[in-house]
Amino acid sequence: MPLADSFKNRLFPNLEQIAEHYGTPFHIYDEAGILQTGEELKQAFAGIDGFQEYYAVKALPNPEILKLMKRMGFGFDCSSIPELVMSRQVGATGEEIMFTSNNTDPVEFAEAAKAGGCILNLDDITLIDKVPAPFPELVCFRYNPGPRRTGNVIIGNPVEAKYGVTHEQVVEAYRRAQARGAKRFGLHTMVASNERDYTYMVETARMVLEIAEMVEYALDIRFEFVNIGGGFGIPYRPEDHALDLQTMSHDITVLFKAFKEKHGYAPKMYMESGRFMTGPHGCLVTRAINHKDTYRKYVGVDACMSALMRPAMYDAYHHIDVLGAEDRPTVVVDVVGSLCENNDKFAVQRELPRIDEGDLLVIHDSGAHGHAMGFQYNGRLRPKELILRQDGTVELIRRAETLEDYFATQTFAADKFTP
Repeated sequence: MPLADSFKNRLFPNLEQIAEHYGTPFHIYDEAGILQTGEELKQAFAGIDGFQEYYAVKALPNPEILKLMKRMGFGFDCSSIPELVMSRQVGATGEEIMFTSNNTDPVEFAEAAKAGGCILNLDDITLIDKVPAPFPELVCFRYNPGPRRTGNVIIGNPVEAKYGVTHEQVVEAYRRAQARGAKRFGLHTMVASNERDYTYMVETARMVLEIAEMVEYALDIRFEFVNIGGGFGIPYRPEDHALDLQTMSHDITVLFKAFKEKHGYAPKMYMESGRFMTGPHGCLVTRAINHKDTYRKYVGVDACMSALMRPAMYDAYHHIDVLGAEDRPTVVVDVVGSLCENNDKFAVQRELPRIDEGDLLVIHDSGAHGHAMGFQYNGRLRPKELILRQDGTVELIRRAETLEDYFATQTFAADKFTP
């Protein structure tokens, strides 16, 4: 959601000093807000035995953020080798890590098996034979319901998704895993993204429990856990409603209790929230450096979409505050960066207080899929990351990229091959 008042009240009075010290642009994250959301999540699902959050590392892959998740007892959902390595660097081991990859390479399987392994969440039935021996005792499959479920607006139609085993394949997938030596089982799905309708998530929980029941009857196996995925939404616009966490968790808890009454046991429930955990607790701070008045009025800032590409990629709305400009008259402007792309815009025809050169703009909700989706096109470099600690101090947790970083891969030993 647009930044919580508690975050703004602690950040805004000191933001000009922070910007002077570190220089702009930068992302800054709220330690207190992240920890509070984590505790609310744990409390909401306390009625389900074995509830576990596996933070989606792709949302905000920074060791200091992962340390906060570890402190709260959360695991990590990883989809690449760097994410596996980073999770292990902050102390995660074994089943504290779930490796949910797709189109998986043999090198990735080898990395997943290192350092005590992890929970292997397979995306495709054909991958079973490609997992190197010894086959893990615990295995999980990602389920894609296809036409049996309507995807939400963000993630799209499950039939078109490249992820997961089909409904027709799911029993056979576990049968083949058993044949390779698997003895413990989990089930995973991910059918929504940024969903704020809590009933959709309740139906997702109902769906995975029904599939677990179907596989149990077919193969006489019990599931240790089901993972309802992530996709918990946040309100990016001030007028958007928040996800009803309390009602959602109540209704999901009822489903798990009913399963237990019927079967004499219930699987643990895992999830992999990323955006919900950190998205509202971060912002991109950038300074206005130019004005342009042509067919539209433009405000140029010192960040570009290499720092936050969601508006350009998804036409996503991110709320903007202009520090200290609350009493100024409003003007309709496009807020733009310096990239040689016309979609390098943080806001299009947005009514904002008059922005003077030198003003700080605070672009909300960059705490997930902000810095992580950055890139270097046009030679534009990714900015630094900061964290506002609970005690009010600010700490650099990732330096800005430099020209040396950009050119580093162009320095290498000569290697010329003649076939």
